[in-house]
Amino acid sequence: MAVLAYWLGSSGGNGEAAAPRPSATPTPSATLTVPDVYNRVGPSVVVIQAGKSLGTGVIAAEDGTILTAYHVIKGTKNINLGFADGTKAKAVVVSSNPKRDVATLKPAKLPEIVVPATLGGAVAVGAPVVAIGNPLGLTYSVSTGVVSGLNRTTKDLGGLIQFDASVNPGSSGGPLLNARGLVIGIVVSIADPGGDDAFAGIAFAVPIGLALGSEGDGPPGDGPQI
Repeated sequence: MAVLAYWLGSSGGNGEAAAPRPSATPTPSATLTVPDVYNRVGPSVVVIQAGKSLGTGVIAAEDGTILTAYHVIKGTKNINLGFADGTKAKAVVVSSNPKRDVATLKPAKLPEIVVPATLGGAVAVGAPVVAIGNPLGLTYSVSTGVVSGLNRTTKDLGGLIQFDASVNPGSSGGPLLNARGLVIGIVVSIADPGGDDAFAGIAFAVPIGLALGSEGDGPPGDGPQI
């Protein structure tokens, strides 16, 4: 059954929080506490300001390539990044897949220490998850929950992970993490039954396997619509 979804690009917010200190990231091997997940993956999270849209990204490779949601950067070439160490940089779109609502960005400048997140991991209903993002401009916010369902379909996307960790406008493009600190999905939307852009306990992420797939890549199209 398709679900009405609100895409989590935001047009405002200027909240500030202490960003995690970048450091070398060991290979995840065991279940972590939520603070451990944040300390490990937080340095990989990027604040994205694309025109009037605020979103989140995650460093996905040693060369600084950033993975985010397509609708965050849709329709603008003015993309500004903020890294965890305070580095600011412009970025260009390397690839986009509107059908999956994902895009990759190349920064013009990298932080002194590049900390890519570890991508991939098992997903199971009921498993704990952590989301890190910039909801309503409150940078480096952390929320927790569980996987509520798999292979969900909204109006525009299918095969999604449903989860109940709190996310809001500005969270789009951020990582959904499992208890080992592995990126299992890219946050894209929330269910919005009231039409008020408010979190109703149901959110969706594109599974990382689909986000990394090249199927359907091409020039930006119309992208997902509510």
